[in-house]
Amino acid sequence: MEQLEHINWEQVRQDLNGTGYALVPGLLGKAQCEALIADYPSAGLYRKTVVMERYRFGLGEYKYFSYPLPPLIGELRAGIYPRIAPVANNWMRVLNIDRQFPQSLAELQELCQLQGQTKPTVLILKYGKGGFNTLHQDLYGEVYFPLQLVVFLNEPGLDYQGGEFVLLQQTPRAQSKAVVLQPKKGDMLLFTTNFRPVQGTKGYYRVNMKHGVSEVRSGERHTLGIIFHDALT
Repeated sequence: MEQLEHINWEQVRQDLNGTGYALVPGLLGKAQCEALIADYPSAGLYRKTVVMERYRFGLGEYKYFSYPLPPLIGELRAGIYPRIAPVANNWMRVLNIDRQFPQSLAELQELCQLQGQTKPTVLILKYGKGGFNTLHQDLYGEVYFPLQLVVFLNEPGLDYQGGEFVLLQQTPRAQSKAVVLQPKKGDMLLFTTNFRPVQGTKGYYRVNMKHGVSEVRSGERHTLGIIFHDALT
């Protein structure tokens, strides 16, 4: 995919290692964002719809795509994975976790299938006024890749107010730290799924992280979420 060739992946990897997230501006163009939003009502694209308030996840709605994924989304998922797998493997190494991830998405999916994880986890989320998403982690099964991403499909300040992306870092024996971000339309944010390593005086230690969305004060907010591991259900 051509857009991926123009990204400074070395900087992305440095940012992920340093903060647990990396912002890539302008991954998708206006037309691509609007096409994804326009397809939201197309029932044939999705395997499952979740109304957040039913499960106390927040207020809003999201839909999981079915396989095969739309070409744009499939290319993004397969093209980004091998570029960030080295980060994930380094995190496992420095934290002394006995796990290494394969170099291709297809191989990761094979590992998921062995654990019964066969359902796609790529999703599109929609929030209206008052919408929010509680702090959470997207794990879905025994096999999970420690990095994921979201692409922002609306323009903050124009299409909606509020709705900031929130990362919460839970450092052992310390107060939690919140990171609040407001990426623009078409921007991609890569971030840790559930933890990241931080270097201390005695080596690396594990810091847990969660993510969510603050309350949307007005308008509509759509995002595309790409998780690399598959789900049980």
